[in-house]
Amino acid sequence: MTTPSHTDDSCHVLFLCSRNRLRSPTAEIVFSKIPGLQTTSAGLAPDAETPLDADLLEWADVVCVMEKAHRKKLQSRFGKQLGSRRVICLDIPDDYEFMSPELVDLLQERLPVERLLRRVR
Repeated sequence: MTTPSHTDDSCHVLFLCSRNRLRSPTAEIVFSKIPGLQTTSAGLAPDAETPLDADLLEWADVVCVMEKAHRKKLQSRFGKQLGSRRVICLDIPDDYEFMSPELVDLLQERLPVERLLRRVR
């Protein structure tokens, strides 16, 4: 995978879950349609579809994790690279299929996009 470019003034949001197969790819797609946001996703597990690396983390302005355990893993493995980036825990368990309407609704409910865009600019 190539790291997305950071060529404009959009807010770059990285979505993380364990294996990057259901929740974070769904979030990437759902929020990619919002003007002013650029999105990508990765996983924290070694067998993730797209494993998180330092380049992806550097690209991100904001990191959204699905569970508190993801925040702990992120801090433990990438604490130095994380720096002062904002990390938002969405508290979404691994109970949903890719692009399921219930998951899409939860994502839209738990991520305050307007506030996010105001804080980053």
